[in-house]
Amino acid sequence: MKLVLQAISLFNDKIKKGVKGRSETFLILEKELNSKDKTLWFHCASLGEYEQGLPVFKSLRRHYPKHKIVLTFFSPSGYEIRKNTPIADVVVYLPIDTPKNVKRFINLLHPELTVFVKYDIWPNFLNEIKKRQLKAILISASFRENQSYFKFYGYKLKNALYAFDHIFTQNNLSKKLLKTINYTDVTVSGDTRFDRVSDQLNQDNRLEYIEQFKQNKICVVGGSTWPEDDQLFIEFINSNISKDVKYIIAPHNIKTNQIERFRNKLKVTSVLYSEKELEKSTNYQVLIIDCIGLLSKIYSYADIAYVGGALGTTGLHNTLEPAVFGVPIIIGNNHSKFPEAQAMIDNKGMFAVSNFTEFKNTLNSLINNETTRLSSGNRNAEFIKKNAGAVGKILEYLRLG
Repeated sequence: MKLVLQAISLFNDKIKKGVKGRSETFLILEKELNSKDKTLWFHCASLGEYEQGLPVFKSLRRHYPKHKIVLTFFSPSGYEIRKNTPIADVVVYLPIDTPKNVKRFINLLHPELTVFVKYDIWPNFLNEIKKRQLKAILISASFRENQSYFKFYGYKLKNALYAFDHIFTQNNLSKKLLKTINYTDVTVSGDTRFDRVSDQLNQDNRLEYIEQFKQNKICVVGGSTWPEDDQLFIEFINSNISKDVKYIIAPHNIKTNQIERFRNKLKVTSVLYSEKELEKSTNYQVLIIDCIGLLSKIYSYADIAYVGGALGTTGLHNTLEPAVFGVPIIIGNNHSKFPEAQAMIDNKGMFAVSNFTEFKNTLNSLINNETTRLSSGNRNAEFIKKNAGAVGKILEYLRLG
């Protein structure tokens, strides 16, 4: 696998970062840890899993102030953004899952507790943890019937699950699937992301420029949009040139050339967040966010949110972030792998569209009908409240509640 990644890295900058970062992992660990350190190990595949595990990580950080916490990522998209997180003492790439790497890694960490988030199951790492009788848990796990764990050919991955002392699942279906392979140390705790987004309500979400830009107008936020999502907004904005509605677009990819292509197709005034001038904020109808880290706060200014990723095949982005602020949400129709999306659709707080006509009709309905807009948003806020509490169940198991 190492040689494959090195070969691909010649043509892919993201993979190149991962290859380089992994080459430094052991050097960093040897520098930052010693044999007397007590450690906890948190592992996340990428940024989404980090955000999912964060409320648990914060609680463990408080309960184990003298332990060194090692956070690992497999993907550069998680590592590059959270390599300086205060949650951990050491942040590194997870080494490739070979027996030699695994033994060296576990020898350096000797973790008292290991926490994996959702998935990214690495058999050699987990089997070594089991062999050494080290405590490990999997949180916010979500399983599907077509996964390898439940097939005759998936015995290596299936056996790796038995390294976990306990698995906390998002739903009952996952618990039932685990029972079919005779894994029974399971608690249906729900999704820790509900706790994560609920905590956003306790933060200071004010952004002065956004406040000035919005004024008292209806604000539509397009969050984590892809080109196919942007095209919906271009067509809608250009055919509905109304100064009573403001638009904030936060693209998933903030490459300059893609953003410029989007701006050039608009028939209305637009501005980049990096170009913002407070006194001129009211002059623009479209604000494009060309930086990262602001979207969760920006959703607090939304009257309507569109969350990208499900119109194409890239995967739906986090719909819980706008939902916690009581905002009605529009998404694409490719959301089958995201049960919370279907739950919010059934709850009439979210609307799925598959083309521009459906997008236009849904967005116009929410813009023009305040009762529907507020009712749908309130349903989303209640949905978040109802499903929070996973962290408490995990801490209770760890006897830290």
